[in-house]
Amino acid sequence: MSLNLFKTTVNDYLEGLPEQVQSRLYESPATCLAIYRLLSPMAKFFMMSMLFQDHDVSLRDLDKWVKHDAKFQLQYSIKSMKSLNLIIEGESKQPFMIQLNPIFKKSFKNVLTGGEINNSFGDVTDDDNNVSIVMLDEYSAEKWENILHYMVGTPNTNAPGGKVLDLLQHSGLMEEANYGELKITNQGFQFLLQDVNAQIWTLLLQYLKMAETLQMDPVDVLNFIFMLGALQLGKAYKVDMLSNTQRIMLQDMRDYGLIYQNQSDFKKFYPTRLATLLTSDTKAFRSASVALDSVLHKANDGAAATEGEGLPDESAEQTQDGALIIETNFKLYSYSNSPLQIAILSLFAHLKSRFANMVTGQLTRESVRNALLNGITADQIIAYLETHAHPKMRRLAEENLNKKLELDSSTNETLQVLPPTVVDQIRLWQLELDRIMSYEGYLYTDFDSYQEYQTVVDYAKDIGVLLWQNDKKKMFFVSNEGNSQVLDFHRRNFKK
Repeated sequence: MSLNLFKTTVNDYLEGLPEQVQSRLYESPATCLAIYRLLSPMAKFFMMSMLFQDHDVSLRDLDKWVKHDAKFQLQYSIKSMKSLNLIIEGESKQPFMIQLNPIFKKSFKNVLTGGEINNSFGDVTDDDNNVSIVMLDEYSAEKWENILHYMVGTPNTNAPGGKVLDLLQHSGLMEEANYGELKITNQGFQFLLQDVNAQIWTLLLQYLKMAETLQMDPVDVLNFIFMLGALQLGKAYKVDMLSNTQRIMLQDMRDYGLIYQNQSDFKKFYPTRLATLLTSDTKAFRSASVALDSVLHKANDGAAATEGEGLPDESAEQTQDGALIIETNFKLYSYSNSPLQIAILSLFAHLKSRFANMVTGQLTRESVRNALLNGITADQIIAYLETHAHPKMRRLAEENLNKKLELDSSTNETLQVLPPTVVDQIRLWQLELDRIMSYEGYLYTDFDSYQEYQTVVDYAKDIGVLLWQNDKKKMFFVSNEGNSQVLDFHRRNFKK
């Protein structure tokens, strides 16, 4: 799931809420800011254009601002804003005249102008526990990746809290197997290939649905989630300004690694990096541990720049955890020592050897087919390989594309990070499975005459239970459900 995909999923949930619930949500400035961030770029433009207008705006004027080839985006943006109840009928009641929802307009104005926000962005308090950002990154990575390790089945992994397990079952990512143990589902395998931001939103949306069944106020739940996305990393916030529902949520958010609380001081909480990026446009982390790595790498880059200036960019380049190289012979090399990254890679690749900071393996027909049978699609495998491609692979692909553009500026070539032979073969392996379909049923053979065969096969065809026939061999195959009807017909007409 890409950044745009998870935004679409969140918007779909918000659009499905009753109008009264949407209006209550817009009373929170932090929620208004989060929803603005989730809008498409064109919808954001319209929003800012209308925000300080005191009169109705014509839809025809909005249409004039958009180029002819972007009319589809215009219709999508207007439809999305109407579904979210962000734009409503104008006060003049004239056709095609609209205005911003007054409740949203007032709250969003307060966000931008520093007006009355009523602790919507939390109440900062003094931090006497000296909680560092690096410590918060380590904590959140450990909490979140412990959930993923449990899903993959990494040995010696402690089970998450009971509520987390209930949520994994409720969302269909895991199911109960023998002796009460949980095992990952096909949907769970697909979940593991998403970036961490999309993973968190997947569970949070399920959390919202479970909260409704527990009669928790959905407005309180949503406001708290959106507030977390607007808080400042490294700051401590008071708990006493939260509602009763939101205080109950604190324990659950701790289990997901979204907030941290010191065991000796439960009167304050700290948002982690995973929480502050919930509604951010920043590119999502591929894994929670990358959050910590990014901080350390920036610190190292700064130190290196201080010690020696004029160094080429390549000397300061950092290979991200999980970056991989794949060759045209399907061999791959992943620069990672993370058990989680290695476990996910083993879902669709045959791993051969492991070193201190690297694993080697190969994409094989068997390994890819196993992944396909577990619900992972060829496009997801390709997307994972592209997302984790080593920076040098990406740079080489860009150089090749630039050379082709120099020779022919009208070429339709696109950036190909992975070897085309690898991409094509993964898709071919999926097509092999798509061509094969299995059915349960009965095979009819050994007819005395062709007339007998033709009479019975015509009957099976007429009642819609015929799945396959071979006239030369006088054989046909019927579905499990239709067998009794065909058998009765044969007994009535051919007594033997």
